Amino acid sequence: MSQPGALREHAEIEAGRLPPLLARAEHLAGTVLLGDHGRRRAGLGDDFWQYRPAQTGDSRRMIDHRRSARGDKQYVREREWQIAQSVMLWVDQGASMRFASSPDLPGKVDRARLLALAIAILLVRGGERVGLTGTGLPPRRGNAQIAHLAAAFSVDAPQDYAAPEHRAMIPHARAVFVSDFLGDVGEVTLALTKAADRGVRGVVLQLLDPSEEAFPFTGRTIFESVGGTLRHETLKAGDLRGRYLDRLAARKDELRALCRATGWQYGLHHTGESAQSALLWLYRALDGGTR
Repeated sequence: MSQPGALREHAEIEAGRLPPLLARAEHLAGTVLLGDHGRRRAGLGDDFWQYRPAQTGDSRRMIDHRRSARGDKQYVREREWQIAQSVMLWVDQGASMRFASSPDLPGKVDRARLLALAIAILLVRGGERVGLTGTGLPPRRGNAQIAHLAAAFSVDAPQDYAAPEHRAMIPHARAVFVSDFLGDVGEVTLALTKAADRGVRGVVLQLLDPSEEAFPFTGRTIFESVGGTLRHETLKAGDLRGRYLDRLAARKDELRALCRATGWQYGLHHTGESAQSALLWLYRALDGGTR
């Protein structure tokens, strides 16, 4: 059992992460202009959407007489369908995500948390319900939900590579998975297949450190996983570069093929690039995936 002093110190450290993460996510979300988001369909609602010519079966109460008076045809005033969508998030918080090749770069998990929380803020502002995959935090609206998400994103996972959570997928919802996806691809296949079976579509965003793309290592090098469970020493690291890059390219191809097969979208982001551009792509990918 943890000592009270140590437990309190750990709790204070975890709590201290939340305000900076929330502030950065709010700032990042503020750089993206809200546009139409995924609900442009006729149905019940208060907001005007479009006029269309009257059809057989339309009741007289549906006719917009002011618009119809402009010509010889009768027109129906349609309202926008305003049933909020549910969007479920999964952020890989395994040890591999805590890697950063330079003090000038954010860790992969820091960027993943920032992007996930920022997209959640945008979605909530757009009237959507947002939560986590699994049963821990069902999709809801409101600022309180954003705070709950920030708290959930502050907890590191002990394993080197965390598996995507695929339980309790809400039928016909949307989802966002953010990870380096360098672990067991079988777990990703299982999660996306389960999601597709329930009509869930979404976005896979792969986050990589620039050094993971370039493999700039030569000579004697010790490779060790962030979690300390894997270790490999070589005297000729440069000789591994070709094989490593081939395997990385193959993993990307696997993810793209999996996304095509399940109706998801694949994106790639490097931590040395702008978080704003990644958020804008993510926002548009989610929006485009609903049309």
